[in-house]
Amino acid sequence: MENRLIRSVLFIVFFALVGSSASARDLSNYELLERITALEQRLLEQQEPAESSALLGSWSERITLSGLVEIEASYESFDFDDPGEKDEDSSDIVLATVELGVDVDLVKHVSGHVLLLWEEDDTEPVDVDEAFITLDGEDILPLYLMAGKMYVPFGDFSSNMISDPLTLELGETRESAVLVGFDINGMYGSIYAFNGDIEEADDDDNHVDNFGATVGYALENDNMTLDVGICYINNLLDSDGLGDLYDESVAEAAEEDDSTMELNDYVGGFGAHVVAEMGGLNLIAEYVGAIDDIEYLVDGVKVEEDAISSWNLEAGYTFELMGKDTTVAVAYQGTDNAGDFLPESRYMACVGAEIFAATSLAIEFAHDEYETDDEADIVTAQLAIEF
Repeated sequence: MENRLIRSVLFIVFFALVGSSASARDLSNYELLERITALEQRLLEQQEPAESSALLGSWSERITLSGLVEIEASYESFDFDDPGEKDEDSSDIVLATVELGVDVDLVKHVSGHVLLLWEEDDTEPVDVDEAFITLDGEDILPLYLMAGKMYVPFGDFSSNMISDPLTLELGETRESAVLVGFDINGMYGSIYAFNGDIEEADDDDNHVDNFGATVGYALENDNMTLDVGICYINNLLDSDGLGDLYDESVAEAAEEDDSTMELNDYVGGFGAHVVAEMGGLNLIAEYVGAIDDIEYLVDGVKVEEDAISSWNLEAGYTFELMGKDTTVAVAYQGTDNAGDFLPESRYMACVGAEIFAATSLAIEFAHDEYETDDEADIVTAQLAIEF
């Protein structure tokens, strides 16, 4: 329709310009159509760049790109309690983390999120770390729905340190899930469900039978911020860390003793956190642990392990040093009944500063003590950019 209108206008303009010319009267119909077509093409070429620019501008407003690059250098020294084992030390430089995120606001109430992750010696090649769709009620209802691969909201895991807190090592859970949540005047919460990887011994079916919930309150004003929350999951052993440990134990039992090892019952997990910031001071307290003892069936015989738990206590202070934001922090972390999976005690200190815009440099010291009386000292330096 638009092209027909353009052609008609060009005919009128052309005849208006050449109507009084004798040479124009002698033009053949073919020559006339050729000239009009050329004029039409020139007009369309002038319109296309403007239309393309408008389209690109529309997409640039809907898409947000983000990224993170972390390079780490570390030195580790291990002191084994067993005299038969030789103490070890090692050092390394790694491209620890590369993240690229894409967030798209498609239309009102609908958005999408994709996060690609690469970690040296861990997620090679690139892994789709997160990918989910969010439907939000916005001004209609204070509810939202998320569906896709995500880190379910079990645990908070805030930290000032370079290294992940022991609470994260124990409780972080990434699954393809469906979640429904709310956020009303500072009160927030959610429930979610997924099909876990760790099944019960008598469960021959493959179903969506894992679930969890979280509830909390967040306050923010000019003087302070506060976040207090609790969470529950019906099978803590499906977390990324414990799930991998369980799979390794099953494989070892089958290889060494030709035994079968199964989980007798799901083990519920509980978490609680308090994160507060007042001026430059920030305080973090978190607990994550199993509610019950862990029961396995080894060749049909029940074997019990004590409930595993972890905690993190941190204090940090941010101030300006030579015009740059600088943070100093200390932490005490620990576990119960983790064996040699995680340290029984960890003492940490970290100093970090923003050296350029979106560029930070930090150094961390950690001293680990295990239930086996083994000890380790670890020094880590990290250079990172975030955009």
